[in-house]
Amino acid sequence: MILTRKHTVAALCGCAALLLAVFAPAPVQVHAQDASTPPATVAPDNSAKNKVHMKTADQQPNNAADLDTTKQIRQALMDDKSLSTYAHNVKVITTNGVVTLKGPVRSDEEKQSVVQKATAIAGADKVKDKLTVQPKT
Repeated sequence: MILTRKHTVAALCGCAALLLAVFAPAPVQVHAQDASTPPATVAPDNSAKNKVHMKTADQQPNNAADLDTTKQIRQALMDDKSLSTYAHNVKVITTNGVVTLKGPVRSDEEKQSVVQKATAIAGADKVKDKLTVQPKT
């Protein structure tokens, strides 16, 4: 039996279609998560608490002196490996040379350490301590 070019192309196309049907991945069903209620195991964040604060980090002026002060304090906090993740993540907001510290820390000692680091950089009369202590539960 001699196949013409037309028959050969048709046979190849049929084989390709059969291979795609056999080896192509099955359609995957995608289900959207229900975001109306968070899972019970996830601890709530503190976004609601942050809304009541007057100053937020995004409202910090972009002048060089304030940015440098914030950078130095943030670096001092990050360099102290004895501090908890909470203390490493406190909000440091510098406005016209005045530093405001906000957020939770794990202990009174940690709170004092964070304030001392900020005071050493900005000056004793330039630090507003609004830190809260939230011990591990």
